[in-house]
Amino acid sequence: MSSKDWIEKDYYAVLGVAKTAPADEIKKAYRKLARESHPDHNPGDAKAEERFKAVSEAYAVLGDDAKRREYDELRSLFGSGAFRRGARQAGQPGGAPFDVSDLFGGAQAGGGRFAGGNISDLFSSIFSGGGGAGAPGPARGRDVETEVALDFNDAVRGVTLPLTLRAPGVCDTCHGNGAKPGTQPRTCPVCHGAGVTNRNQGAFSFSEPCRNCQGVGTVVDEKCPECQGTGGVTKTRTLNVRFPAGVADGQRIRLAGRGEPGERGGPAGDLFVHVKVRPDEVFGRTGDDLTLTVPITFAEAVLGTDLRVPTLDGAVTLRVPPGTPSGRILRARGKGVSRRDGQSGDLLVTLDVVVPARVSDEARAALETFAEQTPPAAREHLDARVRRFG
Repeated sequence: MSSKDWIEKDYYAVLGVAKTAPADEIKKAYRKLARESHPDHNPGDAKAEERFKAVSEAYAVLGDDAKRREYDELRSLFGSGAFRRGARQAGQPGGAPFDVSDLFGGAQAGGGRFAGGNISDLFSSIFSGGGGAGAPGPARGRDVETEVALDFNDAVRGVTLPLTLRAPGVCDTCHGNGAKPGTQPRTCPVCHGAGVTNRNQGAFSFSEPCRNCQGVGTVVDEKCPECQGTGGVTKTRTLNVRFPAGVADGQRIRLAGRGEPGERGGPAGDLFVHVKVRPDEVFGRTGDDLTLTVPITFAEAVLGTDLRVPTLDGAVTLRVPPGTPSGRILRARGKGVSRRDGQSGDLLVTLDVVVPARVSDEARAALETFAEQTPPAAREHLDARVRRFG
């Protein structure tokens, strides 16, 4: 929503309430209208959808005490006709009436300088004589993003790596002023160093960035041969970046002040490093837990065994109890990824009982004897379905 919307739209009429309606009455009216026009209750009805948007927009302003006050003040001021009368003054009787679109400078296209419902910003610009913009001050540099691929172990344990970047930086030849060595930028003759110029429209004066110096306030006659007067060049720089232990795939690390340098003495932007972790051949990872799948034989699953498994800090022994089914998970506590609070995740070991494709005659005979001595598995529910469906 823009200030222009506030002037042109009667939100009280949209909600069907009086301008003096209390907050609870406004809320009640909004809920009723929103319920009636909600798209879920009116599928495919474009008019109902537009009605729902209008009701929501109106309540976003009238349901907020501060916004409602500003809205009332703004509509009261413009509704008085003072601005239309002012537009006819300055020796132009009978001139064209004041157009709100002229005041907001194309707000409908998204480029208006008052594209936001802040009445204090609007009127400070209108009545400040110079538009309230003042000379452009220091500008913060842009943020820079890059991507780094880490080995699995480095991501789990933490690592410091040199990171080489090619990004804009201050020109070393002119030290950022854009002028040829031995010369200096001169004050802009159009804005006299202010960086802004005033434009009169009817009874109002607006300020805008100076087109002669692009809002900088100075003009470079002899440009620096290295940066062509821009004051910046693309540089290759190397940073030592610390990746903390436990950094995860997809995580973004922020390095404050390591982005592009600011303009006119402004602070530098930030550097954001996106982390990609290469998969490990042995371990997987779920949060702070490491995962591992270990095959065991049928005999080990039936009889039980002591199983040696690897960890990041060496091997540990886990007890596989007799009669362990395939897919059971054993837990090695504290053998996972270290957390920032000093604690660690666990190592989760999934047991996979391997069934051999071929066995020796002796093994087959032993299994047949085992099968004869083993009661059949409880499959009553399956047998019942077989009898039912034949």
